[in-house]
Amino acid sequence: MNTEDQEHSHLRPGGRQHNQKRFTAMAAYKTLSTPKGYLVLIILSFILGYITHSQTQTQTQTQTQIPPDVSDLSEHNKFPNKCKHPVPSNHVRQTVLDRVFNGTSPFQGFPPPHITSLLWEDWAKGWGSNAPVFEHLINQVRPRVIVEVGTFLGASATHMVGLTRKLGLDTQIICIDDFRGWPGYYDEEKSLKMVNGDSLLMFQFMQNVVKANATDSILFLPFSASTALNGLCDWGVYGDLVEVDAAHDFHSAWVDINNAYKILRPGGVLFGHDYAWEGVRYAVHSFARLNGFQVKLDGEHWILY
Repeated sequence: MNTEDQEHSHLRPGGRQHNQKRFTAMAAYKTLSTPKGYLVLIILSFILGYITHSQTQTQTQTQTQIPPDVSDLSEHNKFPNKCKHPVPSNHVRQTVLDRVFNGTSPFQGFPPPHITSLLWEDWAKGWGSNAPVFEHLINQVRPRVIVEVGTFLGASATHMVGLTRKLGLDTQIICIDDFRGWPGYYDEEKSLKMVNGDSLLMFQFMQNVVKANATDSILFLPFSASTALNGLCDWGVYGDLVEVDAAHDFHSAWVDINNAYKILRPGGVLFGHDYAWEGVRYAVHSFARLNGFQVKLDGEHWILY
């Protein structure tokens, strides 16, 4: 090796190592140039792609399945919190009549002839409809307007009419229900004949109100809970007592409670039934925690205070 080669030998790889790398590269090239080599290359590419895709998919699924922080309840509380200016309590009945029934009582001319023979004279079934909580709260609040979300056949509504009359109160009760029951609804004790797909629950409710001589004290909104509560909000109709006794799943109960709270008059009480249901309990305590309420129990009923 001459002097120049010695001076620059540190700048190039050693001869033997360099030759080994060249030999390995040429061998690999010759191997991959054969049909068998192409097959091996395709298989390796497929395996590498599968592994990469699986890892990406697993990461994506993991991120998707992780629920948001349940403690941040405000993210699920995007309900409008302002309703129209409240109408006076003694104008509530006429407001509902004008907005829903063209100014005429729906009990006028009831029952229609084709329905009369299909209704039960006495069938006011309910669950917890005569519970002590109604008397407790009516004595405490002395309400002028009561809103009941979920009324079924009106058993609790007619019971509350009796309680308010004992106190000499001129109370208007607004009952909210779509009167459709639920899919597959059938009552083992009594049932109504279905007429052209109509379960006749609204007519039976009206029959029960008539029998209780409460047609001047009770009106109803035959819509879903959200539709009816948003309507009351838009009309400025507020309740001194608002009861939520409708769906039992969390999401429905959560929406009902939030919408019901919007129409609660200052100083009023929001309460409800079915505390035994997990979805209802979670909705009640979530709402209470978010809005600074405590939850009090009265039998199967919950009360926010």
